[in-house]
Amino acid sequence: MLLKILHIVLLASVKYIVTLPYAMIIGVDYKYALIAVLSGGIGGFLFFYYISKPINRGLMRLWPCICRAIPFSLRGRYRSWCIRRSRKKKRIFTRRNRFITRMKANYGFWGVIIATPVILTIPIGAFLANKYYSQRRHIVLYMILSIIGWAGVLSGLVHLFPGVFL
Repeated sequence: MLLKILHIVLLASVKYIVTLPYAMIIGVDYKYALIAVLSGGIGGFLFFYYISKPINRGLMRLWPCICRAIPFSLRGRYRSWCIRRSRKKKRIFTRRNRFITRMKANYGFWGVIIATPVILTIPIGAFLANKYYSQRRHIVLYMILSIIGWAGVLSGLVHLFPGVFL
């Protein structure tokens, strides 16, 4: 039973929307499943929120060292990658960059807060919140309230359709 709850906590910290129905399917008692999902979601957000800024800073400092450490036989293959990382030039919009820019422009702060547990997943939402909205005073509180609110919605769905998840 303890392993199931630990599994649910770890799954909720990454993929929040599927965790409560999954907990019901594998046979965990409802109250334990809800507590595990909430603690996993909140703990995962806090972990990814506070770890994303040092990771970003560290990667920006490490790019030149990584490019110098690439073995000579592989330098030809990764040469353009290293050049792109070392120089500041016009930004190339990839699919991921377009998605993040569209999310920020169209939905803004509240869109990231509301969509994080369900659409964006906890790690991506924590990264976006830290990168773009870390100056806001109550970002962590709003995100925790969003996670609790989505737990209520998912809990309601589990109670509305008990035959599907039990």
